[in-house]
Order: sequence, then C-alpha cells, then structure tokens
Amino acid sequence: MTVVELSHVSKHYLLGVERVAAVSDITLRICARSFTVLSGPSGSGKSTLLNLIGCIDRPDDGYLRIGGETVQNWTDTELTAFRASHIGFIFQNFNLLPVLSAWENVEYPLLLAGTPAADRRRRVDEMLDAVGLSDKARHRPNQLSGGQCQRVAIARALIHQPDLILADEPTANLDSQTAMGIITLMRDLQRERDTSFVFSSHDPMLISQADELVQLRDGRIVPPDSNQASGAPR
Repeated sequence: MTVVELSHVSKHYLLGVERVAAVSDITLRICARSFTVLSGPSGSGKSTLLNLIGCIDRPDDGYLRIGGETVQNWTDTELTAFRASHIGFIFQNFNLLPVLSAWENVEYPLLLAGTPAADRRRRVDEMLDAVGLSDKARHRPNQLSGGQCQRVAIARALIHQPDLILADEPTANLDSQTAMGIITLMRDLQRERDTSFVFSSHDPMLISQADELVQLRDGRIVPPDSNQASGAPR
C-alpha cells in the first residue's frame, strides 16, 4: 500500500527575477508503515519535497497523492483540515509553545479538533507514557532538555493518530547519544502504531535505520551513495 505518490512533480521559486527550480520532475512512491529518509546536501530540495508531501507547498507541475487523495488542487481550508487529520509534524527546533506545559503542548491538537475532555486526558496521558515523560507532564519547555522537548514534539505529532509523520532534521540539535535515543523511540513508535515516517535528514544514524533512502541532489533524485546504509530490517 502506498501512502505518498508523486508523479513528475516540480516546484519553482522566484529568486529576484529568476525562476529557480527547487525540485524537478520528481517521481516517487512511499510505502505505508515505512521509515523513509530524504537526504542530500544543503539546497538539494529535501525540505521543499517534505513541504510538498506535507501539503504546505503546492507543486507547479505533476500530481501529488497523499493517503490516496489527489490534493494539489484543494483549497487552503481543505488542505488545513486534511493536515490536521492525517499528518503529524516534528521540527528541528521542536516548535513547542513555551507558555504551555508538556502535557498541554501534547493536548493542543486535540483541543483544536474539539476532542472531548475525558478522551483528551486519556490520550495525552497515554502518549506521554509512550515517550517516557509521564513524570515531566507539568514541566514547561524551558524546564526540559533538548531530548525531552523532542519527545514532547513526537507525542504531539502522534496524538491525533495520523497516517503520516513528517520530520524535518529531528536530530540536528541533539548530541549523538540523545539523537540515537530519539531515533530508537521513533522507530519503535512507527512499528507499534503502523504509522509512516518520512524524514528530511543527513544524520548517518537516522539514515542507517531507513527502510528506504531517497537521495536528492540539485532538486532531483539520484542513486544513493554507496557508503550510506539503507534498507535496515524492520
């Protein structure tokens, strides 16, 4: 089963008066319940591709299907509703709300969705337990380490049980030991919850865990470097 399908997708931006291709003629399928890494040097197009998959940007050419839905011609309102129901996001800088506790940050997407209070309490408690932060529930982000903040962000991304999690350089601001713990946590949660993870990353530890490595250069898919591991057993 395919969760993401792109066919001949291109995206351009204006740089002054020049039209620059961020990604060009991308054709790609990502399997459901997979751990996929988009990798490449700075400027290769991996963040643009992640934004297209996340329905944040729209392709200029080609078509894009997410969860079986052809989404590129939807209205902004329709895309917002689709993201809220089907896609979770994890960011390099965590993007937690500083005035809210860990518990409240994880709860926030459920509040926006109008989830009943009792269901919110049960689901948030369960998610914080799953990421090992039950004892930090009332701590605010400035009282947590970087690794703990990323665990809160992972719990928040998973709280509405999305089909797809998109993570932009989720280990970039973490030391190697903490990063390995976060990678292991995401891998375990992906398996337990049958969720698809797609990463933008150049972290060799994360790449080594990938079911599939998509290597980008100059906005195009190229064969993976031979010294980079991929296809780790699930």
